[in-house]
Amino acid sequence: MDDSELIARAQAWLAEDPDPETREELAKLIEAADTTELAARFGGTLQFGTAGLRGELGAGPMRMNRSVVIRAAAGLAAYLKSKNQTDGLVVIGYDARYKSADFARDTAAVMTGAGLKAAVLPRPLPTPVLAFAIRHLGAVAGVEVTASHNPPRDNGYKVYLGDGSQIVPPADAEIAAQIDAIASLHDVPRPDSGWEILGDDVLNAYLARTDAVLAPESPRTARTVYTAMHGVGKDTLLAAFTRAGFPAPVLVAEQAEPDPDFPTVAFPNPEEPGAMDLAFAQARETDPDLVIANDPDADRCAAAVKDGADWRMLRGDEVGALLAAHLVRRGARGTFAESIVSSSLLGRIAEKAGLPYEETLTGFKWIARVEDLRYGYEEALGYCVDPEGVRDKDGITAALLLTELASELKEAGRTLLDLLDDLAVEHGLHATDQLSVRVEDLSLIADAMRRLREQPPTALAGLPVTKAEDLTRGTDKLPPTDGLRYTLDGARVIVRPSGTEPKLKCYLEVVVPVADTSALQGARARAAELLAAIKRDLSAAAGI
Repeated sequence: MDDSELIARAQAWLAEDPDPETREELAKLIEAADTTELAARFGGTLQFGTAGLRGELGAGPMRMNRSVVIRAAAGLAAYLKSKNQTDGLVVIGYDARYKSADFARDTAAVMTGAGLKAAVLPRPLPTPVLAFAIRHLGAVAGVEVTASHNPPRDNGYKVYLGDGSQIVPPADAEIAAQIDAIASLHDVPRPDSGWEILGDDVLNAYLARTDAVLAPESPRTARTVYTAMHGVGKDTLLAAFTRAGFPAPVLVAEQAEPDPDFPTVAFPNPEEPGAMDLAFAQARETDPDLVIANDPDADRCAAAVKDGADWRMLRGDEVGALLAAHLVRRGARGTFAESIVSSSLLGRIAEKAGLPYEETLTGFKWIARVEDLRYGYEEALGYCVDPEGVRDKDGITAALLLTELASELKEAGRTLLDLLDDLAVEHGLHATDQLSVRVEDLSLIADAMRRLREQPPTALAGLPVTKAEDLTRGTDKLPPTDGLRYTLDGARVIVRPSGTEPKLKCYLEVVVPVADTSALQGARARAAELLAAIKRDLSAAAGI
């Protein structure tokens, strides 16, 4: 595309843009003839995939803005009508990021203009409330405007169908085709009214459902410190804890209220270095039994425990195993499921309990679709503990269940770390780690994947690779995906590009047998040594 074509494309976009802010932004770029920046915004379009849309806010088709959202909503409406859902309900939720309320309103207007019914949640609320509302209200689809734990400059658009699960192929491609077919925003009717703003009935129904994840008469004594990470989780979590009868969590005040600038963290993700520092400082002052964090849209739950003299984050796989063991002890029936990048310990726990077990591709869009699902999790702090209520990860109900477990252990004079020790002795020490590389240039990720495909490692950390799988070909149990899986003698590695961030992610697991509790310290040292060596060797093999 030459400069004149680029300017012409930007001017055509400007003529349709309904947002004064992005119009002004784009007009300045055109006036300055800033072709470098215009090329970054008009060199393609944000791709609608199985995570919907996610990207940086700004003007142009490669950014998140009202024009892009209106097209996405119109494409979704056309897709629903093509499936004969011509007058069904679409329920819309949103977080507290910049433009989220605008994007939700635009979506409601487009759905109404297309002849569908639309209902918008009353204010910024956790994503799991929207996932619950879809099934509770009998909607044909749902939209959540959120960028979850992405940086402050981002926003996103997550689409669910009527079963309450996120879209999977081929629905994503079919919706994308409908979006591409929209010639002009002027062709998209957007009335000024006609949709419903929901009251608190749906939220109250969700909160009533949260009670069901706890065992009747279970102890409710664990004291917690809680951070909402500048997101929308606080009010819903506090209401759920009050209903359950737990002590009121001590809040991390600096992060308690929604703030789209996320001023106290580099990235509003509990997994990122430094994000939990304020929560740990609060815990050192108040000495709770447990620290709990939600990400900004409260679909993820992080936990930290006192380990010796200080506090440490539990890995997602550790929380996943703890919740599984708790549900098994309570007599849960049904299938336990996880994504392929999560610890194989869940499979051991399910097998010992005589429960069905399934592995899926990464993402709750796949986990939620497992038949007869009772419990699902993935290592990125996502847990589904009430699939009949919410067919997605839910950081509120996961926090309740984990606090119940901490309470039961407290009453017995034990801790979550004691239970993790028990699981290691029973099933072997399953230690996991991640090598995650954030890039500015996405071609670096493609280069690393190509290098590994052309020259797959034959050994990592001195452990022979016994099986190398290119997951783009699929397996007998998994559909194709862009990933590589290496099985080693006592270890496993999976490499894949992130679906939501500019990252290459490598998931590592080693399993070390443990004879008894006296062998735990040595097993942990051996596991740490192996993980460090695998990380080093894999970095070299991938050229990262």
